[in-house]
Amino acid sequence: MSETAVRPLALVTGASSGIGLELAKQFAENGFDLIVVAEDVELETATAQLRGLGAAVSPVRADLTRREEVEKVVAAVRGAGRPLAAAALNAGVGVGGAFVENDLDAEIGMVELNCVSTLHLAKRVLQDMVARNEGRVLFTSSVASQAPEPFQAVYSATKAFVQFLALGIREELTDTGVTVTALLPGPTDTEFFDRADLTDTKLGASDSKDDPAQVARQGFEGLMKGEASVFAGSVTSKLMGKLSAVLPDAIAGKSHKPMTAPGSAEK
Repeated sequence: MSETAVRPLALVTGASSGIGLELAKQFAENGFDLIVVAEDVELETATAQLRGLGAAVSPVRADLTRREEVEKVVAAVRGAGRPLAAAALNAGVGVGGAFVENDLDAEIGMVELNCVSTLHLAKRVLQDMVARNEGRVLFTSSVASQAPEPFQAVYSATKAFVQFLALGIREELTDTGVTVTALLPGPTDTEFFDRADLTDTKLGASDSKDDPAQVARQGFEGLMKGEASVFAGSVTSKLMGKLSAVLPDAIAGKSHKPMTAPGSAEK
């Protein structure tokens, strides 16, 4: 059997940039081959970078808001000729701004990507892993899952869905050889804030965002250890995330509002 054939295989969605690309690098640097998924043209550049790390990489361009495109990814995984050892379900977007003013289609698209596609892929991947009694799945949640987020109301709700989905499935699979881990990054230096129209907020304009490579490394390590939840990033980000989890929702929501309000960066 060739060296390539015996390397474990990992799936990473949202792998063209940010935390997803850094997660894919972690897998590549730790002896995995990859199936990487993204919608944008940056996937080509990401694929070249990952191949440069010695991994065999199969890129899949897919719009995960469409269920037939999710099944295209499933087909690529099942047609890879070897079992999937690990999956990082990382694809997601944000939409910032006042709920009554935000574009409805944009928010529904966010729910389709962050929630529905994650559910869809998790179902298919975990069905196969449980049948083999072996595998690891990492869900990219967020510290935003821990409390209401004014001006990111739908986004934080989608991440709460992902967080509870991950932890619920994890408990179901306690007696199997399959582990499920939730990754909870804080504010991270990626394209997220530009794409979510949050650059004019105190949160988006902050110079203290975490390094996505650090977040990915901590997430990968937590996945390989089989941890339940990984609050990732700097010590400050980890503490803020854990604090949000224990504060009453009303207090947490009020404390986040000055950071996420449109125009707050200028105040």
